[in-house]
Amino acid sequence: MAEELETERPDVREDGRRPPRAVVGSHRVEEEMFGKAFDGNIVKRIWAFVHPYRRQVAWSVVAVLTFTMMQLLIPLIIRYAIDHGMSPGGSPSALIWSIAAFAVAILINYAASYAQETLVGGVAEDVLFDIRRAMFSHLQRVSLSFMDKTEVGRLMSRLQGDVNSMQEFLETSVLSVGDIVLLFGIVFVMLYLDFKLGLLTLSVLPVLFIVRLFWLPLARKSFMAAHETNSVANGALAEAIHGVRAVQSMDRQGVNFTLYDDKAHANLRTHLTAARYAQVMVPIVDSLTGVAMALVIVVGGARVLNQALDVGVLVAFLFYIQRFFDPIRSLTLQYSVMQRAMASGQRLTEVLDVPVDIKDAPDAKALSRDMDGSVEFKDVVFGYNPKHPVLKHVSFKVNPGETVALVGPTGSGKSSCMSLIHRFYDVQQGQVLVGGHDVRELTQDSLGAQIAMVLQEPFLFTGTVFENIRYHKAEATREQVIEAAKAVGAHEFVMRLPDGYDSVLGERGGNLSLGQRQLLSFARALVADAKILVLDEATANIDSYTEMLIQKALVKLLENRTGLVIAHRLATIREADRIIVLQNGEIIESGDHRQLMKNGKLYSRLYNLNYASFDDIPEDILEETTATQSAT
Repeated sequence: MAEELETERPDVREDGRRPPRAVVGSHRVEEEMFGKAFDGNIVKRIWAFVHPYRRQVAWSVVAVLTFTMMQLLIPLIIRYAIDHGMSPGGSPSALIWSIAAFAVAILINYAASYAQETLVGGVAEDVLFDIRRAMFSHLQRVSLSFMDKTEVGRLMSRLQGDVNSMQEFLETSVLSVGDIVLLFGIVFVMLYLDFKLGLLTLSVLPVLFIVRLFWLPLARKSFMAAHETNSVANGALAEAIHGVRAVQSMDRQGVNFTLYDDKAHANLRTHLTAARYAQVMVPIVDSLTGVAMALVIVVGGARVLNQALDVGVLVAFLFYIQRFFDPIRSLTLQYSVMQRAMASGQRLTEVLDVPVDIKDAPDAKALSRDMDGSVEFKDVVFGYNPKHPVLKHVSFKVNPGETVALVGPTGSGKSSCMSLIHRFYDVQQGQVLVGGHDVRELTQDSLGAQIAMVLQEPFLFTGTVFENIRYHKAEATREQVIEAAKAVGAHEFVMRLPDGYDSVLGERGGNLSLGQRQLLSFARALVADAKILVLDEATANIDSYTEMLIQKALVKLLENRTGLVIAHRLATIREADRIIVLQNGEIIESGDHRQLMKNGKLYSRLYNLNYASFDDIPEDILEETTATQSAT
């Protein structure tokens, strides 16, 4: 099944149509569903989360064992009542004591059942909470290099599905203790009550083990196939929902539905197969239970008639047979649960063990708020893959209070420079200095407090407008938030919202236009009141009129602040104190707009082509202009 999912299927559909040569969602499933039945290293890691609740676990085991003992005791009480209180010549007091003992056993059974469900469920939920919190905390600190190459959907699967598998494992692990004790307890009691009848009852077990020997591999394969097709179908559904605008704009609804329909039907078929394998054991166990009871009734009944066996013993046997196959069936299912848990535990520990590449040095110091705000690159070499550098020996300095614009074609290294300033990544060679200090020698919290960023793709969180604007600076007052919004021209549209600044935004600010979301993220950066303001193509999604308003506001807002601006629109960067032109990770030229125009090199040549943005320039013209400059 896995191989079939990895490529577009060439088969003809049932309706006679061949699947379109297009994709929706991922076709590859690399997650392992089943692991070893027992992995000591994984259990140790899980125990680290269970350890704080070991007292509750101990009490839950006591409750489970108490419940199991009552299950073993109740048939014996019934047997005693029949043989000593209800048979001819029986004692009335024996019957009364049996009824009293039965009532006490039922009450203890109820209390133990309630305690085990409450304690086991509570511990599992607590451990589930701790694992999710640990994973979330760790993922907040892992390096962006890990996030760059990791699918969000896979992380979400681990945070949700794999953690739930661990919860199921914790619950069944404690309950399996009771199943094991109940199984051996029933065998012991039956052999104790009547050895021959006990052996006769156990004679059906080889049939069950043989059936299970053939059933388990097939069931495991079907469960795995169902898991894989479910992941593929869910991935396709999530991708289609996230990209619904693109789907509708390109009229892809029909094609995507056909593709998803294939995945949904594959998912249906595998789940129906898995359901059949899961249910087939129920009638088999019920049939074996019936066979065992028939044997006991026939053989035991004959012995009762011959007065070789007490009636109470026969009745007790029938009760035990009814319960005998339940723990076997439960333990069979728990074996699969344990296998899934080991695989899930492996994936969870992989996430928890992801190294944090960017972390504070042991002697890191806090960046003072009184620092001058300068930024300097010294012979910086950097690449997301060290073998393929994006920046090649880049050196420049941004003086305190200076506004510097980085321009260049896509892929020239502009955004990489901004990422290095905030120390999202570490350089492979050279230094990045902020306030005269190497960023690797500063604490990340103090560095982040002095750098405010506005990215090309604004990300707003579910919450009010007010909470989103002060996201970087939670202690900001309402007056400061409103002042920042006014400065960037966001106040007017915010006040038109139903509840103004208390209006709740949808996921990623979906109920706002792209330009409005960008304005709010711009206000968020301003309210942070940082010494360094980084605008990474922040005006790319704003119309020209709004961009003009922002440029006017920036003149005042950038006073006493260092500004670094990435903008593809050439008209946006003319007012910068200095413009640095990057191409292929190298600085081609530097100066203000007038100087660069006077130089007659790459910047002026591209500017004179009357393109509004470097991104608009065709690749062949860019290469021609570069070649002309090199020849000159």
